[in-house]
Amino acid sequence: MVLVRRASGAAAGNAEPGAGGTSSISLKVGVGLPQLKSFDPVTAVTRAARAIGFDSVWVFERLLLPEDQSGEPGLYGMPGVPWPQRYGGILDPLVALTLAAAATDRVELGTCVLVAPLHVPVRLARTPASIDAASGGRLVAGLGTGWSIDEFAAVAPRPFAERGAALDEFLDIAAAVWGADPVSLRNERYEIAPTEVGPKPARRIPVYVGGHSDVALRRAARRADGWLPTGLPPAAVGGVLTRLRQMTADAGRDPSAMGCTFQVGVSSTDEVPSQGRKPYTGSVEQIVGDIARLAEAGVDHVFVTVANVARDMDEYVDVAADFHARIRAAGL
Repeated sequence: MVLVRRASGAAAGNAEPGAGGTSSISLKVGVGLPQLKSFDPVTAVTRAARAIGFDSVWVFERLLLPEDQSGEPGLYGMPGVPWPQRYGGILDPLVALTLAAAATDRVELGTCVLVAPLHVPVRLARTPASIDAASGGRLVAGLGTGWSIDEFAAVAPRPFAERGAALDEFLDIAAAVWGADPVSLRNERYEIAPTEVGPKPARRIPVYVGGHSDVALRRAARRADGWLPTGLPPAAVGGVLTRLRQMTADAGRDPSAMGCTFQVGVSSTDEVPSQGRKPYTGSVEQIVGDIARLAEAGVDHVFVTVANVARDMDEYVDVAADFHARIRAAGL
């Protein structure tokens, strides 16, 4: 199955986006990949995303789908909120990005988010390094602490209550593993004697951190290259970004270098009345208006997820292409 759809609107006629000339577009635009049980859609949608003109493709991590979702196992840790059924068969994010890396030589490859505390740190650090090396330096490592107590109980090296400390530990180990040989590190859990660990990334992998709690923002300010929010209304994003960049300056780092990639989760593309409309709901045009406000608030990269509104892969690509065309037609 090969799905390379028309690049309509502002993307039309540009089969090689970014090749030659200059552009006034400042907002990067990406799309989430369909992490289905079949591998074919990942490569097909990645190729289509490149042809349409997307700057990036993104994956997320879900390990399992608990049968009993009552109480704390609810979606995002909200008691009693059901998980989407499709979470029962999500393709591993790093497998998906490996397929995507082989399917195109241009688009960036992002994780939003990789739940680092679910993994043994050294083993996890080697895989993104390998993908970045193989793709010629296109990986963006979006990381989070996670929220599923079931996933932590199933695989995590450290308990759920220590997930923040586990993410910090991974950042320490990844910095060592991705850095120059000999790699040497010792903490209370792991010891890397002076040794060669490879392959090394093709570039310094940008690290982005999810979450908007005070702890998450301070971690981003101290240790990350960018912030990965989702769900916040555009009116709130500017204030949080201002606060984050002040924290970054207070940490002795350059606040202007702090990036922001926003995940826009699309749940419907039906027109809804403007009065009382929640952000990121309604028609494509209404959601693009929200994206314009995100750009005004200081967001420099957005990606849309359309899995919830596509009935098949043809529609998946067509909806994504419509978003891309309308975003570019809006001058973003």
